[in-house]
Amino acid sequence: MSEAALLDQVAFDAAGLVAAVAQQHDTGEVLMLAWMNREALAETLETGRVCYFSRSRNRLWRKGETSGQVQRLVELRLDCDGDAVLLLVEQTGVACHTGRRSCFYRAARDGALVSIAAPDIEPAQLYGG
Repeated sequence: MSEAALLDQVAFDAAGLVAAVAQQHDTGEVLMLAWMNREALAETLETGRVCYFSRSRNRLWRKGETSGQVQRLVELRLDCDGDAVLLLVEQTGVACHTGRRSCFYRAARDGALVSIAAPDIEPAQLYGG
């Protein structure tokens, strides 16, 4: 299947976005959820380096462009409805802007959200702040 044909299978929403879940390819660890537009998805497929669309910045966001914590695409999967993508990635360093390996570091326990993972690195070290 050509890249264009694959992109045509994606059901982008009214804003032109699709949910993208990044998962560590060899451990199955869920790292993060972000958004991709057609351009970000095409760039990811072409380069092998994961690129998202930042809704807050309204522009493409190449994972790790400021932090150095890049994601290399190992495999892309499309769900049954075509409205979500699963990115099996090789994550360099941490995935979360809080300095944690995964963005899913809070768990509902006994009626409260509790942190189940400490930062691996301080955010100031990631972003020079």
